[in-house]
Amino acid sequence: MNSVIVFEVSQEEDGGFVAECLTEDIFTQGDSWEELRVNVNEAVKGYYFDQPSCPQVKLHLLKEEMLVIQ
Repeated sequence: MNSVIVFEVSQEEDGGFVAECLTEDIFTQGDSWEELRVNVNEAVKGYYFDQPSCPQVKLHLLKEEMLVIQ
């Protein structure tokens, strides 16, 4: 398996991160970026536990910012 799956990552108001896979039912979170990466790795391994290999993972960070135009 040489496919790539994409996770949409958003930052919560409390500073943590939430990741949702766009093509599979995989969700996870982490209090820091490093923790999120570890949790995504574990979640993907768990989801594909019965497969000979896991896909590559792309984390896509969404950042929302409100601009006040003057």
